[in-house]
Amino acid sequence: MRTGVIAKKVGMTRLFQEDGRHVPVTVLSLENCQVTGNRTADRDGYFSVQLGAGEAKQKNVAKPQREAFAKANVGLKMKVAEFRVENEEGLLPVGATITADHFVAGQKVDITGHTQGKGFAGAMKRWGFGGLRATHGVSISHRSHGSTGNRQDPGKVFKNKKMAGHMGDRQRTQQNLEIVRTDADRGLIFVRGSVPGSKNGWLMVKDSVKVALPEGAPFPGAMRRNADETATDDAPAGMIEGDAAVETNPEVPVEQQAKLAEQQDSGVGTSGGTPEADASTKNEEG
Repeated sequence: MRTGVIAKKVGMTRLFQEDGRHVPVTVLSLENCQVTGNRTADRDGYFSVQLGAGEAKQKNVAKPQREAFAKANVGLKMKVAEFRVENEEGLLPVGATITADHFVAGQKVDITGHTQGKGFAGAMKRWGFGGLRATHGVSISHRSHGSTGNRQDPGKVFKNKKMAGHMGDRQRTQQNLEIVRTDADRGLIFVRGSVPGSKNGWLMVKDSVKVALPEGAPFPGAMRRNADETATDDAPAGMIEGDAAVETNPEVPVEQQAKLAEQQDSGVGTSGGTPEADASTKNEEG
């Protein structure tokens, strides 16, 4: 069991196949989806990966959340969610950024989001009622829902009666949607199928629970570390090497660096300036 990702719904487009046919797809964008924390069985009683996506303003983030983001060494996130994993092997290092290569082409995924809000809707639009007759005997109530109760017994309208009311804006999960293509450079995922939610809405994309994970899918996930962290590809999940290589300053040549190191070992340049300044200082003292 792998972690999912937090994606933003961009819109729809189409992709062309080799034979010229086009496939309608929904474009999902990974807005700097980073690992902000892990939940372990020893401390929390379960294993899960906490992710954050987007960029939020400081005034819109509570102080406890700001401290948690600062502890994880990540920026302020607009959307935070947890994804359960089976064991410790499914955890990811804190601060790592998940890329679009987390999913592979042809894979089935389950997408959770809030459906489009339709506002206050009548019974016909909300529940698909047929309405009343459109001819004789109906006076200006052709689209009404009709009778709502029975006789004197029970003498009331039962709860959960299908009537007019607020329509849409409910959390729904669409299962077994197909990943058509991924673009790791731009952080885009192209999905075929009915994706819930409006444009710019946040979605939770997870591996399908009804279809087996393909062999090419990376485990525990496809990710890249922060700029100040360096790790090899064969690093175990949840671990970062402490002996990471540090790049030299490209502005100073290697020969000059070696010369400066020799001068420092011999005691030249201990005043904190350049070798030329040290030489001029000695002439003035002599």
